[in-house]
This record gives sequence, structure tokens and C-alpha cells, in this order.
Amino acid sequence: MPELLGVTNPVPGHDNANINRNLPNLPGDPRLQNAPDPSRVSGADNRTERQDTGDAASGGGTIRYDSNFTAFLQRLASTPGLAESMAEVLRMYQGTVVSSGVGEGMAVEMAALLEMLRMDEGQLGEFLKNQMASGNRFGGALFSVLREAYGSTTSEAVKSSILQFLKRYSDYSSSQHIQGNLLRTLTKLTRAIPASWGNQLLTHVSQLEQSMGRGDRAGALRLLQGTILPFLAGYTAKTNDMGLSRMLISMLALDVARYENGSKDGLLQAFHQLTANNVLREKLGGLSDAALLHMVEHSDFSNASAKDQFAQQLARAAQWALRGGAGSEAQEAFRNILSAFLVNESVYMPLNHMIFPLDWDGKMMFSEMWVDPDAEENMKRGKGGRDNTIRFLFKMDIQGLGFFDMVLSCQRDSVDLQVYCPEPVAPFSDVVRGELTRILTENGLNPAGVQVRRSEKPLTISGVFPKIFQGANSIDVKA
Repeated sequence: MPELLGVTNPVPGHDNANINRNLPNLPGDPRLQNAPDPSRVSGADNRTERQDTGDAASGGGTIRYDSNFTAFLQRLASTPGLAESMAEVLRMYQGTVVSSGVGEGMAVEMAALLEMLRMDEGQLGEFLKNQMASGNRFGGALFSVLREAYGSTTSEAVKSSILQFLKRYSDYSSSQHIQGNLLRTLTKLTRAIPASWGNQLLTHVSQLEQSMGRGDRAGALRLLQGTILPFLAGYTAKTNDMGLSRMLISMLALDVARYENGSKDGLLQAFHQLTANNVLREKLGGLSDAALLHMVEHSDFSNASAKDQFAQQLARAAQWALRGGAGSEAQEAFRNILSAFLVNESVYMPLNHMIFPLDWDGKMMFSEMWVDPDAEENMKRGKGGRDNTIRFLFKMDIQGLGFFDMVLSCQRDSVDLQVYCPEPVAPFSDVVRGELTRILTENGLNPAGVQVRRSEKPLTISGVFPKIFQGANSIDVKA
């Protein structure tokens, strides 16, 4: 798996600015610990290739060399707030016309983005449901069966088959995105290599685009594997180009592998391997190939992703800004937004993450919601008969009021709610508490505890969901 976050671990004492390459290697030099001696077996010294974890969430702890997970936590803690950055951008362009530092195209893109935020109560509910569906690729009856089977079986073969199917499905459902990546990477390659080679590659790229446009996946793969990759291998062998082209070719090879892995035949083959197990075959109820393909192609995730116009418009606006269509302040805000999305949507995160900015009665509000559907992992704690606990973290920036944090824990119809409000709202805590209690009661929920207090500092994700910090249910990618 590629390290998409760009995490690198600095090696202590290897700062290039401080290295004096002329220092002699003297025998018995006290600065050298356990210097190698071929005539004997060296003893232990004070060096270590692994450091203690420290307080990773604080961003200032020591770095472990054996894992990228701690570095990820540090990046998560140090990433600028998505809510604050988004609110800054939206307010910056509220009512904007073409002016100094703002290109016409950028103004058009932001106007379209802001227009999407004008919602009434019904539109907000639909937008939120769409966010939830598009953020959960593995939702629905099929994946519930596989999740239950994976948790209950002791067979490593069955677990491996389930994971292989999920990997195939992930690549299959990402086909359009992977195709876009392939074409974008190849286009960059045509500019990164000499024109004599780039013009030849451009012809192949045009043929590839036509094959993809016709839906000829097999033909596109033949062109990629039989023509384009050998062409690039020949270029590298003849020129020994170790620059940008080498990185782009590596990225291309990864996407080609995913494109091949996500074929329809590969998905069905992985499904047949699943149904070879008697227990899974019974639970899947004799699901046919045609029914499986219809299910994955028309899932809530697929339908919601196709309708997610806000994400597409936000991406277009960010592209305009980062290509020079906006001033430096707006560019920095968009960089923070993109960085936050990359970290927040990382494979390390066991949480559902949603955003819903809106213009409500003329006031801008940007909200970010994190959901842990299994906050207490009751089954693992031997409390299988107990109702599961779902925990939410809301971060809201409301124009004219300030920044709010809200933590909601729900167990069946019992709700515990904690609100941390800005200074101007703090004197009205009792009023807010009463209104929230009324809203919960009117919606058939039991307000087990409602607290409203002044915010001292923004809540951290790892503080509300400690299992992220502990590494529970997260992927630990070895460096």
C-alpha cells in the first residue's frame, strides 16, 4: 500500500546541515557507541531502531520507526481544522464579485458552490443522508452478512476470501476514479519526458481514452499492459531518467494493478470463492451473479456518489484557487481543506466522516460530523446482550455566534448530550439546555443527560474517540 500521506521519519543526528563528513573515525572515540569490530561479537549499546510512542496525539512526542500509525496521529493532530478553513473560505467569497486577486473563473465556481448551500429543512435532511450513504462504501445487507461472518469464523481461509472479495469490490466500484487517475498520470508523463518520446506516448493515451470511452475495459488493459508499460520501460532503460517520470510511472503501475483487480470477471471469481464455503453460501441465500452485479452497481453508495454534486463543485473551486485563480489567503485555506480531507478520509480512520455546510436564513454555518457506530465494542467486552452505543462528534461554526463542539452518545433511545459553546452563548446555557431537552423529548428520545458549558478549547477527535489513539480497529501500515 502506498504511503499517501507522505509521512517520513527523521533520523536523529542525521541533519544534513550538521554533518561534517571530514570527521575521522578514530578507534576508542567516545562519540561512537559500539563501533563494529569484525574480530568479535559486539555487545548491546544505547542505539535503538525503535523509539517509544510518546504522546502521539500532541504532535510533539517521539516518532517510532517501526510504524507510520503514530506519525499519522501526529499529522491528524497538527492538521488545520476543516471546519474553520471551510468557514473561512465561504465567508471570504460570500457576495464576492470579480475583483483584484480573484479571477472570473474562480468567482463563478465559488458562486456555484455558495448557491448549493441555500437549503431548507427538507433539503438539509436529504443532503445529510446523501453524505452518509456516499461515505460508506461497505453498507447494505451483503456487507452486513460478510462483516458478521468475518467476526464469527475462526477459519483463516474464509477470512482471506472475504478480504479478497472486499478488495475486488473496492477496486470495481472505483473504476471511474481509477480510469481518471490513469489518464491524468499519462498526460503528466507526456509532459515530463522529452517530446520525441512524449508525442509517441500521447498517441497511446488517445487510444486508451477511446477504449475507456467505449467501455472496453479488456482492450484498455491490453493497451496498458502490452503497449504503454513496455514503452515506458524502454524509455527508462534507454535514458536512465530518475526524475519526475520515475515517480509517475510507479503511480501508473499501481493504478494499472487496481484497474486489473477491479474487473467484473475478477469480482465474480472472488464471489464464487466466497460461496464455495457452505456457511457463507447459506447466509447469502443463493445470490446469483446477475443479482450481485445489480446490487453493487445500484447500491446506496453508488447512487449517492453519483449525486454528490457538492464534493465535485468543491474540488473544481479548489482546483481554480490552487492554479492561481485566487489570492494567497484563499489558496492557503484551500490547501488546509484538501490536507484535512486527505487525513480525515485516510484508511487509518475507523469513523464515518460527514460535512454539511449551509446558508440558513442568511447565516453561514459549516458543520463537520464524526460517527463511531460501535463506540464501546460491546461484543468484544462480553456484553453481547447490551444495546450498542453510537457516538457522534459535531463541530459547528455558526456565523455571528462562533464555534461549537457537541458530543452525543446514543444507546437505543437514551441520549447523553454535551455541548461546548463560545463565550457569547455561555450566559444562555440554561435556555439552550432546556431547548435541547425539549427537542429530544419531542422526537421520542430519553435525554439521560444534557450539559451545556463554555468551551475552553476545541475538542480533539482522539479525545472523543480514544480507540483511534489506541490504534483499535485501525490499519497499522509498516514503513
